Amino acid sequence: MNALLTWWRRIPAPLVDLLAVAVAATDVYLSASTDDPLTLVVCVLACGALLLRRRWPMLAFALTLPAALIANVLAAPVIALFSLSLRTRTRWVLMLAGALFAGAEAIGWPIVDQLLRDQSWTVVTFVYQAATAAAPILLGQLLQTTSDLHARLDEIEATKRHERELYAQTVLAQERNQLAREMHDVVSHQVSLIAVQAAALQVTVSDPAAREAAASIRALSATTLEELRSMVMLLRAAGTRSPGLAPQPTLAELSGLLTTSGMPLTVTGTPPEGLGPAAQRAVYRTVQEALTNVRKHAPGSPVSVAFWQDDQSCGVTIANGAMTESPLQLPGGGLGLRGLRERAEILGGTLDARPHGDGFLVRLSLPRHAN
Repeated sequence: MNALLTWWRRIPAPLVDLLAVAVAATDVYLSASTDDPLTLVVCVLACGALLLRRRWPMLAFALTLPAALIANVLAAPVIALFSLSLRTRTRWVLMLAGALFAGAEAIGWPIVDQLLRDQSWTVVTFVYQAATAAAPILLGQLLQTTSDLHARLDEIEATKRHERELYAQTVLAQERNQLAREMHDVVSHQVSLIAVQAAALQVTVSDPAAREAAASIRALSATTLEELRSMVMLLRAAGTRSPGLAPQPTLAELSGLLTTSGMPLTVTGTPPEGLGPAAQRAVYRTVQEALTNVRKHAPGSPVSVAFWQDDQSCGVTIANGAMTESPLQLPGGGLGLRGLRERAEILGGTLDARPHGDGFLVRLSLPRHAN
C-alpha cells in the first residue's frame, strides 16, 4: 500500500483533478439522461465542483448532492465525499455527509412522487447507499491516519536524532573538560617546575651567559604557562575528540611526585586503597595541583601531606605555612582548583580549599570505594 501511495502522490495534482472530472463525466454520460435541462445543469455543476474539492471539500460535496438527487449519479458525489473524508477530522460531519448522500440517492426526483410510490424500496435503497458512502469515508480516514502515522514517525525520528546530538554534545563536553583538566594539571606542573629550577639557577650561577640562559628559560616558561591557560580555556569552550592523549596517573606514582617536588614535605599516612582509576587520578591531581600552587604562591613554605581514611570516606589534606621567599610571578588562570572540585563532585566527594593560618589548605574527601 505504501508503494501505491508513493506512486499516486507522484502524479501532478491538476492531472488527478482532470481525471476525477473525466470519471464523473463518464458516469453522467452512461447513467443520466441529459435531455432534461435541469439534469444537465446539475450534472455539469457536479463535475465542475470536483475542481474545488482540494481547497473547499465541503462546498464541492454540497454541489454534487443535487446531481445525486436529480440525476442519480454516483461518481461525482463519491469522489467529493472521499475528498471531504481525507481532509476533515470531524466525525459527525462525515456521518451527516454520508447520510445526505444516501438520502439523495434513495429518494430521487421528484421527491414527493418517489416517497409516496414505494416507501419500503426507498428505505432499502437508503441502507444500500449508506453502505456505499461508507467506503469512500473509511478509505479517506484510513489514508488520513496513515499520513498522521508517517508524520508522527518522522517526528519521533527527528526527536531521537536531536537526542543523539545532545548526547554526543554532552559526551564531547565531558571529554573536553577532562582533557582540559589533564592538560592543566600535567603541563602546568612540569612547566612551573622548570621555571622554579631556572629561577634557582639564575640566582646561584656566576657565569653571565648561564645566568642569561636561565633567565631566558624562566621567561619562556612563563610564556608557555600563559599559552597553556589560553589553550585550556579554549578547550572548555569547544569540543575535542582526543581525550586519550591525557596521561592517566595512579596512586603508585604519588611517591615519585612527592620525591621530585623539591620542597620541604612532611608526609603522614598512606594513600587509600581500593579506589577506582578515576578516584586515584583525583587524589594524584589534588596533590599535584596543591604542590604546584605552593611552589608558585608560597615558595619555601613547609608543606604537610596527610592521607587519611575511615569506614565511610578517604582522602588527602595538603597544608602549607607562611612563605619564606618571594613568590614567582607566573600566570595562573584559576582553573586548577575548579577542575579539582569538578572531579570530586563527579565522584560524589568534596574539595575544600581555603586559607589556613598563615598558609593555605586543600582537603579532598571521597567515598571509601569511589571508582
